[in-house]
Amino acid sequence: MARKSTGLGIATLAILLSGCASAAPKPHASDASDSLSPLACARTSNCVNSLGTGSLLPLRYTGTPAQAMSMLHATLKTFPEARVVRSEDLALEVIFTTPVGFRDQVDFRIDAQRQRIEFRSRSLFGFFDWGKNRSRMREFTTRFEQQSQP
Repeated sequence: MARKSTGLGIATLAILLSGCASAAPKPHASDASDSLSPLACARTSNCVNSLGTGSLLPLRYTGTPAQAMSMLHATLKTFPEARVVRSEDLALEVIFTTPVGFRDQVDFRIDAQRQRIEFRSRSLFGFFDWGKNRSRMREFTTRFEQQSQP
């Protein structure tokens, strides 16, 4: 009986790990239609964003877009695993690397008209992130809001 359980456990583990071995989601050509659509999630099992139903709320700021970008950078400094890979006036791309080496990409887009920052956080490896991107962005939101406190 123990041998059957071991075989079943190994099969279950192999199925779970096969999701981790898949390639990162590819952007769709239709995602380039406007400035926020690149923040769409190709799949929700390894990605969260501030757009649409079931999403997290966008970050709110007061002041100028330059001040919002400064707040983003200040908040990112509180995450030692974060590395900025691209920074523009209204956009920021960051790679977070977990202690075991998994990499997640976080894209921020400043919407100056609405004074908010939309974002997407997605795993660059596998189909599942076991909630890591969602929990990270919730923590990021908390720290970002603390930066905006006087």
